[in-house]
Amino acid sequence: MTSSHPDEGGRDTPAPLPPLFSIASSDPHQELVDRTGLDARDVQQIDALMAALARLRAAERELAEASRRFMALGETDMRAVHFLIVCENTGTLATPGAIAQALEISTASTTKLLDRLQRAGHVRRAPHPSDRRALVIALEPATRRSAMRTLGTQHARRVDAARRLLPEEREMVTGFLEDMAREISVDGVDWESPELR
Repeated sequence: MTSSHPDEGGRDTPAPLPPLFSIASSDPHQELVDRTGLDARDVQQIDALMAALARLRAAERELAEASRRFMALGETDMRAVHFLIVCENTGTLATPGAIAQALEISTASTTKLLDRLQRAGHVRRAPHPSDRRALVIALEPATRRSAMRTLGTQHARRVDAARRLLPEEREMVTGFLEDMAREISVDGVDWESPELR
C-alpha cells in the first residue's frame, strides 16, 4: 500500500519513493557492498554514478523500442540490419553463416529471420561471387536509409558525448566500463551458492 501525505492544498499526494539506486536503501546492512573506507561523499558519488548508468540503460531501451516501432522490426531483426550495415560499410560479404555467428543464433533461426526480412522488403539474397553453394545478403537501400535516419543518428550522438571528454577522461571511463563489465559477468556464477559474494 502506497503511503501519502497532504500537499499545500490539503490534497493527498503519494509519498516520495525511496531512492532505487542508493547503496543505503538497496543494502542497508552491508550484506552485499563492503563500505569500509568509503565516506559519505564517496557513497553519494557512487549512488549518483549508478543512477546515471540506470538513466543511460533506460534511454537505450527507449531508443531501441522507438526505432523498432518506426521500422516495424523486432529486436533480432534490428540487430541483423545493424550487422548488414556494418558489412556494407566495411566491404564484408554478409553470408547467412556470418549473420548467425554475429547474432549468436542457430542456422534455422537465421533462415527464418532472413525469410521474414525478405518478405518485408528489407533484404535480398544474391549468389556469392566466388562460392556457388553460398548466398550473400544485402540490405535494401530504403531500409538502410530508415535505419541510418533513426537508430544511426541517435547512436552518432554518443560520439558527440565522447568527444566532449578529454583524452585521459575517455581512458578513465573506458577502464571503468570494462571493469564493471568484468564485475557483473555471469561467467562461472553459481546462483545456488550460499555465498553472496
